[in-house]
Amino acid sequence: MFTHFEIHQFPLWDRLREKRIPLSFDLELTARCNFNCRHCYINLPADDVQAKDRELTLEEIRHIARKAVQMGAVWCLITGGEPLLRKDFPDIYLLLKRLGLLVSVFTNASLVTSEHARLFKKYPPRDIEVTVYGASKETFEQVTRRSHSFEAFLRGLQLLLNSGIRVRLKNMVIRSNRHEFDEISSFCLKHTKDYYRSDPFLCLRNDRDPARNAEIRAERLTPMEIIAIGRSERRSVAGQPAAGALLFPEQRDAPDNALFRCGAGQDSFTVGYDGRLRLCSALCRPDCVYDLRRGDLSDAWQDFVPAVRERCSTRTEYRHACGRCELARINLCRWCPANSYLETGEMDRPVDYFCQIAHAEAASLGIRHSRSDRHQP
Repeated sequence: MFTHFEIHQFPLWDRLREKRIPLSFDLELTARCNFNCRHCYINLPADDVQAKDRELTLEEIRHIARKAVQMGAVWCLITGGEPLLRKDFPDIYLLLKRLGLLVSVFTNASLVTSEHARLFKKYPPRDIEVTVYGASKETFEQVTRRSHSFEAFLRGLQLLLNSGIRVRLKNMVIRSNRHEFDEISSFCLKHTKDYYRSDPFLCLRNDRDPARNAEIRAERLTPMEIIAIGRSERRSVAGQPAAGALLFPEQRDAPDNALFRCGAGQDSFTVGYDGRLRLCSALCRPDCVYDLRRGDLSDAWQDFVPAVRERCSTRTEYRHACGRCELARINLCRWCPANSYLETGEMDRPVDYFCQIAHAEAASLGIRHSRSDRHQP
């Protein structure tokens, strides 16, 4: 029987990673979206003229993608915002495919047309991931805050499925759809031949908008609700791959003042819709971002990214808390310098919400851990 492996599961991936080759990159085509979800960390209105004017052109994308391939990239994730808002999406998709890249697409499916379906059928993506916001029209549109969005989602998803391409589904679990978790899970299992995943972790806004961040915090689940979802999913979703490790083995023994213990900037990077390179999608602190419209990708990768990763904390609070936390070192905590910046404005402050989740997860797994170093807000 044929067994499917993820790219990062091949031993060759590890050997290439050791050489710090940028094997993959995320490409945000736009920050605009036709939905207005309360929990989203990036979405701007679909008709935002300023955001549209700042988007990379087709030629700029060609230049960046060609350089990435020359440096070793084999995989590109197209994301947004909603990438299908771009009228030139087919041209962008084809240029990435013609460069030899494996291409994945994240979409809400509501803008999928028969033309898109034919494009994907003729030139298959590695996969397409579609987010499911509710199993009913009422819940779905409560999340998206757009009338008729449920019908548009169903129509687009069916076009993709009818084309026979590989579609993965994601259940974004938030306060507004928590009551339909079982129904959404059943919908996902019914409509995918691959697997689906649930994601209850909400990041704050890249633009740090206070009003929108308040909406995101209101949609977050409690730590115990997150743990319960994890248990339910492990019982119900047969064959779903385990989450990939966030920590590289060599980082687990990093000094207690080290900020970066994750894989950000090790074998991948993110290109924002405005041409700004980030080590990961969440790291938006201005002095950690490189403008590719003013510089070169190879310079950014060889010089700028390592310099960011070498940053350390001088804060005693950090070294005594997150820097020494056993749960962070065994990959049970969502804390990272990117999320710390989004939550606190600094890259080295503990975040009590993530700490609570990590300790709840440890308890559910029977991991004994002293709470003496836990940050107290």
